[in-house]
Amino acid sequence: MTVLFCADPLAATRTDPHFAAQARAVRDAGGVTALLDHDALLSGDLATAVRRISRDLGEVWYRGWMIPAGRYAELADALGARGVSLRVAPAAYRAAHELPGWYATLTQVTPGSVWTPWQPGEPPTADQVAALVAPLGGGPAVVKDYVKSRKHEWDEACYIPDLADVAHAHRVVSRMVELQEESLQGGIVVRRFERFAQRDGHTVEARVWWVHGEPVLAGPHPDTPELFSEPDLTAIAPLVTAFGHPFVTTDVALRDDGTWRVVELGDGQVSDLPTGVDPSTVLDRLT
Repeated sequence: MTVLFCADPLAATRTDPHFAAQARAVRDAGGVTALLDHDALLSGDLATAVRRISRDLGEVWYRGWMIPAGRYAELADALGARGVSLRVAPAAYRAAHELPGWYATLTQVTPGSVWTPWQPGEPPTADQVAALVAPLGGGPAVVKDYVKSRKHEWDEACYIPDLADVAHAHRVVSRMVELQEESLQGGIVVRRFERFAQRDGHTVEARVWWVHGEPVLAGPHPDTPELFSEPDLTAIAPLVTAFGHPFVTTDVALRDDGTWRVVELGDGQVSDLPTGVDPSTVLDRLT
């Protein structure tokens, strides 16, 4: 097994400290590691990004910081020119990384959603927002881009108390687009708001790691590392298996009626492991 890790921005020949323990785990298991310049990749300097990756490495996994789907495709092309291929192809990465790619498979276990492609910095009109949210009817909702929300600006740029109030919905959606600036990924997503169980003022949630459709680790969500409840995956597992991706994570939350719901699905290559977990628990399962 060969794994690309992000290089330390301050020392290009070393693994980024955040991923150093994972790189050691790969090498201890007999695997090979290589270093990617993540900053150069994000800036579009592909030659610099891949310059420390040996030619003809064959198939590789990536473990590192998040990469927009478009940049990931560019990385695949740059690596291909060096005789290296990503284990997760660009189309599969996008399908896991962006909500429209996985929603249809997991519709039964995730909040109802609508979306539309959108360009960064382009404010939507009230009519455009009204047309987007119409299929959801009224009631509360949350807004995000294809990958991330502005949940820390909850009232301003994330939560819509009632979709029937189009003026309010327009303000929240417009503010989300404005705050995301050039980092807005893919487009606008509006999801039905569901009420989740709370403990000590935090949502009861977990992050589950899946390799080849099998759950190999369930741990706390990175936002609440001190809280963890073992999720019931009975309804979720068959759908993740059907999704057919080799390495994903699901962020799941306990709805107030006792049902576990998928809040997000993501590509496992760019999902953070819980603090204190032996990385080999997950990495040794990659093939």
